Amino acid sequence: MERKKAVDFPQELLNLFDKYVHGDIERRDFLEGAKRFAVGGVTVTALYESLKPNYAWAQQVPKDDPRIKVETVSVDSPAGNASIKGVFARPAKLTGKLPTVVVIHENRGLNPYIEDVARRFAAENFIAFAPDGLTSAGGYPGDDEKGGKLFQTVDRAKMTEDFIAVAKWLKSHRDGNGKLGSVGFCFGGGITNTLAVRLGADLNAGAPFYGGQPKAEDVPKIKAPLMLHYAGNDARVNAGWPPYEEALKANKVNYTAYVYDNTNHGFHNDTTPRYDEAAAKLAWKRTLEFFNKNLRG
Repeated sequence: MERKKAVDFPQELLNLFDKYVHGDIERRDFLEGAKRFAVGGVTVTALYESLKPNYAWAQQVPKDDPRIKVETVSVDSPAGNASIKGVFARPAKLTGKLPTVVVIHENRGLNPYIEDVARRFAAENFIAFAPDGLTSAGGYPGDDEKGGKLFQTVDRAKMTEDFIAVAKWLKSHRDGNGKLGSVGFCFGGGITNTLAVRLGADLNAGAPFYGGQPKAEDVPKIKAPLMLHYAGNDARVNAGWPPYEEALKANKVNYTAYVYDNTNHGFHNDTTPRYDEAAAKLAWKRTLEFFNKNLRG
């Protein structure tokens, strides 16, 4: 399939697809709303297919990359869904204790893009774990639409406890240096903010990408430095940023925020047309520098 970019689609269509992806409308509602953009022989089905993820584009670090070691690990979660599985990635050769990073997926489960992000961290000399919040529902089903439906069946409070259990397990890992970072995308960005609240000083750095914000009354619990990434065209998520920033300032939380102009929600995900290469690479570079500064030494 030809790789398209966000500029190849009307912003209204991208916004409509965003509503579908986040469960605000059903697939049939998206297809109905997309009809007015189906011109020049392009069908609504073709529009839908062109906006869906193509995971063949996601692999930057292959599973068999000799620099890293990858395995599936299960972590106990007694307060959540009993246990949670995920992809554990680390450098093939360990040179001393390394910083750890939990990589949290979008609202579709642990898809190939997020697995690859974990491997990218391992290639940068971090120990990374990407948990699958759909573990209790059988795991990511290999299809984003099915994953989205499964996601709605999992108890959200228990799923949150699963991520808390993963974070604590990773922070105390025998090969780790005792410092923990969290990065998350979309739903995972919101979970990274939640980890900052729930873990307090036990989280050493958080980098949420276009994530939902915590309640203002919970912000005083945040002790970790934060680096927040937002898409310029993401009105839905960005609406919560001004009060969040006000609370961060009021509580003297160490934070840096970046808004990437003319980008859409999901701009870091390199499997969809919403991907913005320049913004994604810049945000990744900033995140690595942020984690290196706060998680090493």
